[in-house]
Amino acid sequence: MTEKQEKLEALKKELEAADLPLKGSANLVFGEGDINSAVMFVGEAPGFNEDVQKRPFVGRAGQLLDQCIKEIGWQRADVYITNIVKRRPPENRDPLPEEIEAYKPYLARQIEIIAPKVIATLGRFSMNYFLPFAKISKDHGKIFQAEGRVVFPLYHPAAALRATAVLNELRDDFKKLPAVAAGKLAVPSAADGTAAGTASPSPIKRPEKPAQARLFP
Repeated sequence: MTEKQEKLEALKKELEAADLPLKGSANLVFGEGDINSAVMFVGEAPGFNEDVQKRPFVGRAGQLLDQCIKEIGWQRADVYITNIVKRRPPENRDPLPEEIEAYKPYLARQIEIIAPKVIATLGRFSMNYFLPFAKISKDHGKIFQAEGRVVFPLYHPAAALRATAVLNELRDDFKKLPAVAAGKLAVPSAADGTAAGTASPSPIKRPEKPAQARLFP
């Protein structure tokens, strides 16, 4: 077992033991994939199928995510996939602010260990975790930088399943991902927080660093 694997396993055990929201009502869904990947997908929270299988993105939305990954010539095993909140909220409701806040330090450490070049956010909750003032309808498919890491917002696959227009935009955004991961597209400086290729990007405020861990290393 490598040092990175050991650190992730230790973090998982810490999560299992911690007294966190949703513990006791849902299974822990830690994350999976290539821990050395340049790309880390971050969703908001597990759903029903994820809770049952203890794996992220394995329901219908996950199947669409897998399909989008294959369409750009990658495999699911080539990337790392996780969520902000690591347990399913009841009835698949949106995660509450206090739930996101409670799980935040653990995601921060997960990111620090894996050290991806690109954080591909899935949906507005995940996007706003990293980019509080961004708007998913306006900022999806654009490139941002936050504390030394590229953040690339994408629509949530579940939203794409409900609207053909969103599905088409999700697929178009995915086509940019290989170039983003390879560093072939211009990335704004961390100082201005602007999005590449936009004339008037949303102002980006850097998230406050939680007491237990930085958001990014």
